[in-house]
Amino acid sequence: MDKVRVQNLYKVFGKRESEAVRRLKNGETREDVKNLGTAAVIDASFNVKEGEIFVVMGLSGSGKSTLIRMLNGLWKPSAGDVFIGDTNINKIGAAKLRQVRATELAMVFQHFALLPHRTVRENAGFALEIQGIDSNERLERADHWLKQVGLDGWGDKLPGQLSGGMQQRVGLARALAAETDILLMDEAFSALDPLIRREMQDQLIDLQATLGKTIIFITHDLNEAMHIGARIAVMRDGQIVQIGSAEDVLTDPANDYVAKFVQDVDRARVLTASSIMEQPRATVPFSAGPRGALKVMQDTQISRVIVTRDRKVVGIVSDRAVVRAVREGKTDLEPLVHKDEMTLVSEDDPLTSLFAPSSSSAAPLGVVDANDRLVGIIPRIALLASMANIGPDTGEFPVIADNGELHAGVPVNGGVRSAGNTPDNGGPDDPGPGDTGPAHSAASYDPERSTDDDANEGVK
Repeated sequence: MDKVRVQNLYKVFGKRESEAVRRLKNGETREDVKNLGTAAVIDASFNVKEGEIFVVMGLSGSGKSTLIRMLNGLWKPSAGDVFIGDTNINKIGAAKLRQVRATELAMVFQHFALLPHRTVRENAGFALEIQGIDSNERLERADHWLKQVGLDGWGDKLPGQLSGGMQQRVGLARALAAETDILLMDEAFSALDPLIRREMQDQLIDLQATLGKTIIFITHDLNEAMHIGARIAVMRDGQIVQIGSAEDVLTDPANDYVAKFVQDVDRARVLTASSIMEQPRATVPFSAGPRGALKVMQDTQISRVIVTRDRKVVGIVSDRAVVRAVREGKTDLEPLVHKDEMTLVSEDDPLTSLFAPSSSSAAPLGVVDANDRLVGIIPRIALLASMANIGPDTGEFPVIADNGELHAGVPVNGGVRSAGNTPDNGGPDDPGPGDTGPAHSAASYDPERSTDDDANEGVK
């Protein structure tokens, strides 16, 4: 359900705004109409879902602050519509607009906007005072929200006795105390030191998870937008040039401007395992035994394969162990499996959490879902290549599974752990010297090498 809808919104500052809007609608640019006025927002349209954090990002002068002030009726649009729920705030009178502001919208400002002569508690309850809430209930609710933002016990202090970060918490508590469904946050954390700013961002995310507020957050900081926003609207010269998830904006920028805007972002904090994982190329039933495993190795020219049961990773088996078992007439694959060689991660894990397990694992990382089923792999080179925004040529890593079907990886949730942490966690029979070496991708396998060399060489 859409909580906020913005349709074809324009704002021109000047005496001839109607003429400027008409010319803008006919395709003229901001520069073309500058003699008629300043076109701050040009044909902006977007929807914000209930419970979503929607970030509007842009440089100074892009129109983002003008946009948010039209959402609560502080500035009247030159053209277009703003719907709060089913109410078009451009078509209602002043009394109804005040009611919408009091019951539907709350705003957090960049420079706190606290009343210096009132206590922290009184500031936190100020919106309730405007709503006509009696003193006892007002102060009780103010104390509750001060506690929620980490200011329990500070209610009797004056704003001047608080640090900048604490003052911003008071502003957030004031907005939350109004208990509106929608929060408008205009550069709310921009005036804070980096460490306090990050702490406030994390606290906002935690509060959002608990309260389910609909939040429209304005920022010029791309890393902040990527960290907070479920979706991001990028503005330039009054226009929205792209709307998408953080990953969409980072990996598929709409134009050169967005590409340059995101080129210095910390990709490892935005991208997740699912965005760079590769699909395993082949599967055979676990019950096929050593001969089935050997056939996969021959077909794919790979010296190590992943073994699964019910699509859950059991471990890795080597060519030497399989060849020996075939020669000896053995039919059971499980004793050959090394169960602790592959580290498993969730598809939602950020890349920052993958470097440590990848560096300590000879095999590629396995990506699993909430039911521990294998959905993909991440070779080390794919992880490194993702930081440079290039496509790695790694080949694929085959899988021995028990379903007899080609494995189509579909990303879902999981967690970081060893492949050995499964119900089938038993130690393998020792298949011989050198058989505990790492797995290879098809791109790195050389069938002419000796088996011992192959078994002891790391993944490229």
